[in-house]
Amino acid sequence: MSHIYIYSPAGAVRDKAAFRRGVKRLTALGHAVEVDEAALASHQRFAGDDATRLAAIGRAADSGADVALITRGGYGLTRILPALPYKSITRSSERGMRWVGMSDFTALQLAVLARTGAVTWAGPALVGDLGTEDEPDDIMMACLDDLLRGQGEGTGWRLPAERRPKTPDSIAKSDLSGKGIEEKGIRNARLWGGNLSVLVSLLGTPYWPEVPGGILFLEDTNEHPYRIERMLTQLLHAGVLGRQKAVLLGQFDPYRLVPHDRGFRLASVVDWLRQQIKAPVLTGLPYGHVPTKVLLPVGSTVDLVVQGREALLVWGDV
Repeated sequence: MSHIYIYSPAGAVRDKAAFRRGVKRLTALGHAVEVDEAALASHQRFAGDDATRLAAIGRAADSGADVALITRGGYGLTRILPALPYKSITRSSERGMRWVGMSDFTALQLAVLARTGAVTWAGPALVGDLGTEDEPDDIMMACLDDLLRGQGEGTGWRLPAERRPKTPDSIAKSDLSGKGIEEKGIRNARLWGGNLSVLVSLLGTPYWPEVPGGILFLEDTNEHPYRIERMLTQLLHAGVLGRQKAVLLGQFDPYRLVPHDRGFRLASVVDWLRQQIKAPVLTGLPYGHVPTKVLLPVGSTVDLVVQGREALLVWGDV
């Protein structure tokens, strides 16, 4: 079916059993899985030293695979952004390779978007998502299959019942099932984002993509709501949030509240954010460090439509 190249651009693989399970599952689905020679390398907390990981990214770009899939996130990409093989990554993308990953991979995705404009995919990692002891999530696997088959044209989700998001005033028409439908929504906006902590760390650097009028999606893990608000405040004061057409909040679990929070929780942050910007802030996007995650084209032009509690992102054939 598809040629999938497995490589490690950031943290070292610690769970070798999960690594083997992930490779086995992809192989059982009929895919040709090619494992990079340094996929299991280890240096301090990294999957090899900087030169080793840069070489692995270069080999992935030159592999001719349909998909380049990271083993895991962790940390390590921000320190090698100046030396990334941007031309090779862009050429591979133009030939049809899909670069897929999440978490620390956000650094590569945004740097590539800033430097080249190439589209990458926010999605699963081998170890944490495909190598689980239990069967991987059905929705995630269906989205991955759509990507591999070139059939994915969008994703939808149901907004949480307790939230009634502001909807934009513009009217968007999208042919979602062969029939023209008209909804309140946003047309032709660039989708971008990823892990909030990694994204904020790039602000003010040459690897920050300027995306005015975009749709920004965010997720994070193990961050208390006050830390999430602090990072959002940085984006607010930098003028980033005010220039977006919409902000989509994915999953931010797990985190632990403490007694002196006194009711301050993630919902408090969302309420605060909605008071700061005019753009709609939609919650519940099924993406993040959770089993159920959709795949999202970072840097692609999309439509966002909302009807009642149903939200839909549409990008057609990327």
